[in-house]
Amino acid sequence: MHSSFTPPRRVKIGDAASFAGTTPRAIRHYHQIGLLPEPERGSDGRRRYGYDEVIRLLWIRRMAEAGIALDDIRDAFADTGGAPAGAGAGSDQDVAGVLERLESTIAAREAELQRQRSAVQRMRTRGSRTGLLSDFVASRLEDVPEGSLRQGDLDTLLVTERIFGPLGAAVQAGRFIALATHPHLREESDRVDGAEEALDDTVDVEDPRVVQVAAERHAFELVLLAVIEDSGLARSDEALFDSWDALHPAAADDGEDGEDEDDLSTGRGRGAMNVLEAVAKMPYDFSPARLRCMELAAEIAARE
Repeated sequence: MHSSFTPPRRVKIGDAASFAGTTPRAIRHYHQIGLLPEPERGSDGRRRYGYDEVIRLLWIRRMAEAGIALDDIRDAFADTGGAPAGAGAGSDQDVAGVLERLESTIAAREAELQRQRSAVQRMRTRGSRTGLLSDFVASRLEDVPEGSLRQGDLDTLLVTERIFGPLGAAVQAGRFIALATHPHLREESDRVDGAEEALDDTVDVEDPRVVQVAAERHAFELVLLAVIEDSGLARSDEALFDSWDALHPAAADDGEDGEDEDDLSTGRGRGAMNVLEAVAKMPYDFSPARLRCMELAAEIAARE
């Protein structure tokens, strides 16, 4: 059975902006100042954004949220490829309300400054872009050998955090920890990834290679899962949920702030998207044969 949802290869500016948490106007500004290269245009003359462009938008957004100026972000990419209170009788309650709102605003500003400071400290301590991931995710990667994480690993964690929140990305980080600390696994992962990438538009969905690569993907995932279990990473994953609940006790107990139960249980907070939104807005340049391969691998796993 073929999936009802398939990711688009390229998306319009509105969808790219929505997924990245910015606006089409901001994206056009990024083009004007040379921060984001102009993408190719479709037959209608409108810009079309692919995986690489949206990944770059996500990093730009995250760096801007950390307080980094756009000019500095551009250079980094170039180097690395209140209402007044009322007066008079009976206004005490109004004044108290204004002061309460003012205090909340100041507290929010302080929290934002602390978040930005923490992001800068993480960047200085951990280097590269790992520090731009949320602290809950970055702390999971602290013991990974220097240089063993790849840019593609961080890209994936950034997308996962955007969709599922810090908890989801922290759990997924266990996969990359296993790959980073087991060279034979990384080598086999590269081989299977390469086999999947070879299922391009020239390969028919009924080509025998599609089934073969799906079986290879499934076999690799079983080996990876065994390594995660044997190395204790699975137990660490379980501890992440306890840590998350400890950091967010009010949300875990009674679902404050209007978030639904699914958002709370997976750690999806402000700015996270649901999976169906992500499928429609996040582009992946997957051929029909590769999508079919992914479906078959999932079907094999479901049967076992």
